[in-house]
Amino acid sequence: MRRLFGTAGIRGRYLEEVSPHLAVEVGMALATYVRASKVVVGGDGRLTTPVLKLAATVGAMTAGANVIDVGLVPLPTLAWSVRRYGSDGGIYITASHNPPTDNGIKVFTAKGMEFPESDERELEKIIYEKSWRIADWDSVGKYEVRPGALEDYVEEVSSKVMPTKIRRKPRVLVDTANGAPSLATPNVLRSIGADVVTLNANVDGRFPGRIPEPRPDVLEPFLPVARDVGAHVFLAQDGDGDRLAVLDPARGFIKQDRIIALIAKRKLEERKGTIVVSIDVGNAVRDVVEELGGKLYVVKLGKTHEGLLRNPDTLIAAEPWKLIDPSWGPWIDGIYQAGLIIKWMAEEGKDIGELISEVPNYPQARYSLKMPKHVRDRVYEAMRDELMRMAREDSEVVTIDGLRVNFPDKSWLLIRKSGTEPKIRIYGEAGTPQAIKAMVNRLLSVAASTLKKLGAGEAQVEGKVIP
Repeated sequence: MRRLFGTAGIRGRYLEEVSPHLAVEVGMALATYVRASKVVVGGDGRLTTPVLKLAATVGAMTAGANVIDVGLVPLPTLAWSVRRYGSDGGIYITASHNPPTDNGIKVFTAKGMEFPESDERELEKIIYEKSWRIADWDSVGKYEVRPGALEDYVEEVSSKVMPTKIRRKPRVLVDTANGAPSLATPNVLRSIGADVVTLNANVDGRFPGRIPEPRPDVLEPFLPVARDVGAHVFLAQDGDGDRLAVLDPARGFIKQDRIIALIAKRKLEERKGTIVVSIDVGNAVRDVVEELGGKLYVVKLGKTHEGLLRNPDTLIAAEPWKLIDPSWGPWIDGIYQAGLIIKWMAEEGKDIGELISEVPNYPQARYSLKMPKHVRDRVYEAMRDELMRMAREDSEVVTIDGLRVNFPDKSWLLIRKSGTEPKIRIYGEAGTPQAIKAMVNRLLSVAASTLKKLGAGEAQVEGKVIP
């Protein structure tokens, strides 16, 4: 049975991998599986989102569930709404940071948490077996539009991250990628006392301002804008608001590991507990957790919520760009994360460079290799063999998601196949930028030679080494 759900829900090119027909089936399967009497639906600003959202709505109502439509909202707002309105589940239409040609479907439990992998498989089983329930004429679901959800979410998250005092009013440049967070993040930051300048803050599903993936090479060209407006921090998001990138206007992109390490440090200073992280998180977080006596729990990329379920004492669950803070809710929330950082800056009177100086820094590589889908497995196998040749007897080999080799000198490399795009990811750290660049180049060389042998042209390489 072909998997529908990947690293982050169902995602792919509209009509090819994600169609209105599939959205109807997901709506029926979700309502059937959770025996829903009520389902909340919402979506991002992509051009194809309305048709997919309405299709999922039809599916849920066909299976007998009443549907509350919260409209065009960021992903965290949908998750929050599921819990707020006492729903049995939720459906959100988004392709996150993917190009505008794509779309996708995420499903949520009654608590507002993304479905665990085991439950996603049960949904797939219902879809493939067509074993959903069909309500009779007198028990089909009702449809309701709830336009105030976004305003209520903004008010509640603002209250949660409100500074207790303001030593300095932070000036923030926030780039919301022409996505759904344009409707929420600037308002939250202004509500908690920040002086906010916006960039790409009108919703447009074509993403005209920039591609929605908030990675270093995409965002650093905007650093002169951040400096020109006198920003103390530059924040950037993706198309649906679960991701947050943080840049220092003076020094550039701040590695996601260091943001996670900073948040983990603040949480562990309050009380001891577990820090759940994805397999691609590096040494800054490990150093902080070890120093402060916490426990580190590592999971697959995209499955930090499952680590949260397995560890009741979890303080945060995080992967690069994404944060779950259980004290706020069991969902990924880049808007809350932005508010938390601004809260600390305001209370302590610090710019982002001063705040991030609290945690270690390691030179890091984050690369993506895009290639034809039909050759990706062959290329990955060749890169995997090369990485195993690089490993020493005293290296640690981790295979919970792709292949990660931890070398004795604290350097490491991870390769994995993307769960949302035809790409192979390469992540790693070393003691110097030159060292990690050399390690990555060895894998890139193997990828290039393999593609040549297969007659598949060259991979499109994205990414860089961040000192």
